[in-house]
Amino acid sequence: MLQLNITHRAGKARRGLLTTPHGDVETPVFMPVGTAGTVKGLTPDQVRDAGAKMILGNTYHLMLRPGAEAVAALGGLHKLTAWDGPILTDSGGYQVFSLAHRRKLTDDGVRFQSHIDGSTVDLTPARCVEIQHFLGADVIMQLDECPPGDADRTVVLKAVERSAAWAHRCRDAWDARDRKTAQGNDQALFGIQQGGVFRDLRAQSARRLVELDLPGYAIGGLSVGEGHDAMCDVLEDIDHLLPADRPRYLMGVGEPRDILAAVLRGVDMFDCVLPTRNGRNAQAFTWTGRLRLRNATHTLEKSPIDPNCSCYACRNFSRGAIRHFFQADEMLGPILVSLHNLHFFADFTAAIREAISDNTLAQKAPAWVEAMYADDASQESGAGSQSSGSPR
Repeated sequence: MLQLNITHRAGKARRGLLTTPHGDVETPVFMPVGTAGTVKGLTPDQVRDAGAKMILGNTYHLMLRPGAEAVAALGGLHKLTAWDGPILTDSGGYQVFSLAHRRKLTDDGVRFQSHIDGSTVDLTPARCVEIQHFLGADVIMQLDECPPGDADRTVVLKAVERSAAWAHRCRDAWDARDRKTAQGNDQALFGIQQGGVFRDLRAQSARRLVELDLPGYAIGGLSVGEGHDAMCDVLEDIDHLLPADRPRYLMGVGEPRDILAAVLRGVDMFDCVLPTRNGRNAQAFTWTGRLRLRNATHTLEKSPIDPNCSCYACRNFSRGAIRHFFQADEMLGPILVSLHNLHFFADFTAAIREAISDNTLAQKAPAWVEAMYADDASQESGAGSQSSGSPR
């Protein structure tokens, strides 16, 4: 079964080793998003070579096409994606938020109108677990209700109550399948804490989830418009609300400063579409800020995206060349910047792990944030969480 062995601590920050049926993963870890079974524009070998150890798929999207049973018939999500490392699948709960105009929500589950063909699809807690059983992910998520960041207390309380009830039903469905995938591997179910920015509701949600004694716990309902400072305020309590011996996963958070803030408060796992989405739009992450590679200033620039980066893009291509590929609508441009960004996030989390080991993270984190955001006017207080384009 999935286990987290904490090897180092620095304040609340933890470094550990997450053991899964498809290999070990060092934490804190950033997981690239492969919504429909592929990290967009990249081969699995490229994703692996960029330093990624664990990736995500999405229940809602794979349910619609090719269908969970079809994935199982093709050997499961690992075989479908040619990814032999650990996989986590999101439950479809984020689509409750992002596709609010296409769904009807009840205590029994969610009825979606497919964004593909308009057909009606029901997703209940039991069906959510069944789909993820067929997909064969190492870590699966409960079905939850993710309210928007500006939701009032009444709406958030209802989401907490509904998500807690669904967690029980997901646990029962997981037990009924012997906690295993259709391919016969152990499968770990994570509960998802809700509660918006209301700390007492967060505590209530956590208490009800911890009673289920699940292999891991996620923090949901953040990076949905509440802002960086409000997110940090919520995370202040995580270390004493969630078990110290289980992995803690902050869903949909990819801004480097948000990751740092969460690690300093005891979080282990992260995911976001930010590296590849921004890569497809010519925006590169570096330790000294972001580069907008469509800008004319890069037209004749011979230096790579980052002279200190060892990724394939930085070893072989200039900023001027990459800008040309974008201007000419060549596929290579988005591929190269996506590769670089995934490499950056792998290097970034590796540096965080090393700083935890030598107990310097509290000193290094402010300097890293200052260097990354000094010239980025769009990253004023709160903008990081609001503009990340994250999947949760």
